[in-house]
Amino acid sequence: MIVSTDPIADMLSRIRNAIAVGKSEVSMPHSKVKETVASILANSQFIDSVSVEQQELGKVLNITINQPQNGPSITEISRLSKPGRRWYSSADDIPTVKRGRGIVVISTSQGMMTGKQAKAKKLGGELICKVY
Repeated sequence: MIVSTDPIADMLSRIRNAIAVGKSEVSMPHSKVKETVASILANSQFIDSVSVEQQELGKVLNITINQPQNGPSITEISRLSKPGRRWYSSADDIPTVKRGRGIVVISTSQGMMTGKQAKAKKLGGELICKVY
């Protein structure tokens, strides 16, 4: 088993690759951080659903990107803060993506949330990823 140094980037790449080949579901090893990011994407209607499944080797995170008859809602998904170069932002400097059509996922002192929610609470933090 290969352990990724950046599990969030691995998750985003799996989602990006699944969309590229036309798959509507993707599975990956579970972590609380990945589950939180995926649930933020689900709440923002970029993916359909997130579920956690217990298997003998541990938990698996299942993400339903879209229903088979519909196209994916994600045009681009990319990592902002990387292990080698962390990217922090104050509440005033949180970027808007595609004039508000996309979201930025930000890790704050009160947990992970969208950039819009963080601005409303006047919280800064680490920029995790952007999606539109």
